[in-house]
Parts: sequence; structure tokens; C-alpha cells
Amino acid sequence: MIQLYTNEKKLIEKAARGDRKAQKHLFDKHAPKMLSVCRQYISPVETAEELMLNGFFKVFTKLDQFTHLGSFEGWVRRIMVRECIDYLRKKNPFQYTDEVDEEKVGATDQDDETDQLPLAVIQELIDSLPDGYKSVFVMYAIDGYKHQQIAQELGISENTSKTQYRKARILLQEKVNSIKKQQHEA
Repeated sequence: MIQLYTNEKKLIEKAARGDRKAQKHLFDKHAPKMLSVCRQYISPVETAEELMLNGFFKVFTKLDQFTHLGSFEGWVRRIMVRECIDYLRKKNPFQYTDEVDEEKVGATDQDDETDQLPLAVIQELIDSLPDGYKSVFVMYAIDGYKHQQIAQELGISENTSKTQYRKARILLQEKVNSIKKQQHEA
């Protein structure tokens, strides 16, 4: 049996020409991380998985557009994020507000103690955020987007992005504090 050449650039070139083995190898290599990306935006996991598969369909149909200037994983990740955001927009258009309680914002500037909570609990807390808050929070805090990029992707103002991020942090901190209080009382 002839071994599939595993150099990623060669795999990408083969996959772009329709080589199913190369496509499968790229899928197998990147699917776990991309499912995590989708899961950060979308729950339940079955819906996140469906969006990941839709995203990979786009990846393989647009593979000839990948320029090899940045990382392939980063290019795939951007496709997955866009797929999730498009899904959320269709499901329930984001509702954003520009109001924020500035007194509460200062309370979140302290170091978060979320590192003591299990990852599954943190993900549940993020999942409980309203879609607008959650999208901005994940894009900024987890995916490393700048507010200007978030504004462009979501079709909102940069100030709205900043406000939604602050509100998400406030809400998460309140929920973390509530959990910690319950743990302390138990």
C-alpha cells in the first residue's frame, strides 16, 4: 500500500484537485479543533457538528482560494466562525444594545476566578449568554478578534461590540459569583 503524502501543502493541493483521501486526511486532522470552535458558538453539540460539516463542505469547495499565505487551520477556523455566525443570524437575528451599567464594568476588571471551575461548567455559562453577547464574547476572548473585526463580521458598530463584550463579562462574573456562593454555602 502506498502511503498518502502527509505534507499539508501537498495534501491541500491534492484535496483541491478532488483527491478524496487527501480531503479525508485534512478533515480527520482538523475536525476535532473545528468542532470545538463551532461548539463555542453553538449548542447543542449536534447542531455544532452539523455546522462544522457544512463548514468543511465550504472548505473543500473553496480550497482553490486558499493562498498558503497564512495557516490553513486559521483559514478553516474563519470559515467555521462565519458558518456559526450565519446560522445564529438566521436562527434569531442578534439584538444589541448600547447601554451598559458602568458601575458593574469595574467589578469585572478583577482577575476572574473561573480557572477553578470545571471547563464544562464554564462552557455552560457561556452557552447561557444571549446570542449577541455570546458571539462577541467568544470572538473577542476566545478567538482573538479585535472589536473592529467583530463589528465588520456581525454588521454592528465597534462600540456595540465593546459594550456587548463588557455586558457578557458582567453577566458571566455574576453567574460565577453565584456558583461560588452556592459552593461556599454548601
